[in-house]
Amino acid sequence: MGFLRATLTFLAAAFLSASAASAQQRNLGPETGKVSIRQLQVAFIGSGAVGGGTLTYRGRSYGITVGGLGIGGIGASRLTATGSVYGLTRREDFTGAYVQIREGWAIGDHGRGRLWLRNPSGVTLRLVARRQGLQLSLGADGVLIGWK
Repeated sequence: MGFLRATLTFLAAAFLSASAASAQQRNLGPETGKVSIRQLQVAFIGSGAVGGGTLTYRGRSYGITVGGLGIGGIGASRLTATGSVYGLTRREDFTGAYVQIREGWAIGDHGRGRLWLRNPSGVTLRLVARRQGLQLSLGADGVLIGWK
């Protein structure tokens, strides 16, 4: 019962923060960087993902690692996501723990989705994803981003 309560509390907080982030989209300010991510995602109620990518910030490219655990979805897919970074004023603020809200689907070579990530330093990632595989994804994750 305690696990279920903790899970529901986490999901409620994540979805509320996503709603607030969506409502404040105009307040994110100017784009401060670009990011691309490649991941393998597997889900059966719980979900896991591992991968990497690139941050482009102030004219330079940096390799990143991306991993996460979460709740929601079923299936497996390969994900390629690209998008904008907001609120990044120091490169060091990019790495660390993020809360991710995701939705998407994949059937064979066709699939798409959106990802929203935010960390405690105020860095926000808004990504559009292309998926390949067989997966229905709707949920929240804790994501850890590091340097390669």
